[in-house]
Amino acid sequence: MLRGFYTAASGMLSQQRTQEALANNIANMNTIGYKADQTTLRAFPELLLQQSGSQNIPTKNGLNLPVQHTIGSINTGVYVQETIPNFSQGDLKETGLTSDLAIVQGGLPDETGALFFTVQNEAGEPRYTRNGNLTVDGQGFLTTNQGHYVLDQAGNPIQTNGMEFTISPEGLLQTPEQTVQLGIAYVANANDLVKEGNDLFNGEAGAVPPGATYSVKQGFLEQSNVDALQTMTDMMTSYRLFETNQRVLKAYDESMGKAVSEIGRIG
Repeated sequence: MLRGFYTAASGMLSQQRTQEALANNIANMNTIGYKADQTTLRAFPELLLQQSGSQNIPTKNGLNLPVQHTIGSINTGVYVQETIPNFSQGDLKETGLTSDLAIVQGGLPDETGALFFTVQNEAGEPRYTRNGNLTVDGQGFLTTNQGHYVLDQAGNPIQTNGMEFTISPEGLLQTPEQTVQLGIAYVANANDLVKEGNDLFNGEAGAVPPGATYSVKQGFLEQSNVDALQTMTDMMTSYRLFETNQRVLKAYDESMGKAVSEIGRIG
C-alpha cells in the first residue's frame, strides 16, 4: 500500500511539471522565434522482488538450505525526464522593417538539425537564437532587442552604421561600405541545446554543411511555433491525469486510515 502512495504522488508531480511547461508555452505564444517545450515522461527503474527463505532437509543433524523464489518486477511511478524544445519552423509574419530577419529552413542533412542566428551574450560568449527581431544600436552595430551583438561568420559584431543595409537570401549583409556573411550556425542535434533567457540557446554549433538549404528573409519575423489548440488540449489531458492520481492517493489514504483505526481496534 505504501508503494501505491509513492506511485500516485509521482504521477501527480510529473503532471504538475507538464502543466508548468504547457503554461509557459501559452505565455510565449506571441514571443518571436519561441520554440515550444515538450516534456518526456519516464518510469523509475523497475525493481525485482525475490522471496528469501530456507528449506528443511530431513537429515540426522537437520540441514536448512537457503532458497530464493522470484516473485516478479514492480514499478514505482514516473517522472519528467527532461524538457525538450520543438524546433519545427514557425509561421512567418511580414513586417517590412529592414532589421527584421527570419530563417527559413529547407533541406537539412540531419532530421534533428536546425539553423540559428549567432549572437554574443553579456560575457562575450556565442549563443544561438531564432529571434530575428533586430535593431541597430547607437554605435551602429546590429543587435538583438536585448542588446546582444549579432555576429558574422567570423564571429565578429556586425557594423552597419545605420538602417541602410540589405540582406540576400544567402545571408549576405550589404552596406555601402562592406559585404559580410551573417553568422548562420548549424546544430546537428538541436535537442542537445540548453535554453537560456532572452530566447538564447547554448551548445555546440558549426558552419552550415554542404547540401543544406535555407534562406534569410528580410522584413519578416518567425512567429512562435506554439499550437494554441493542441496546447490547451494537452493541458486539459494533463489536468485530468493529475486529478486521477489525486483520487487514487485519496483512496489509499482512506484505506490506510481504516487499517489503523478499525483493524487495530478489533485486534
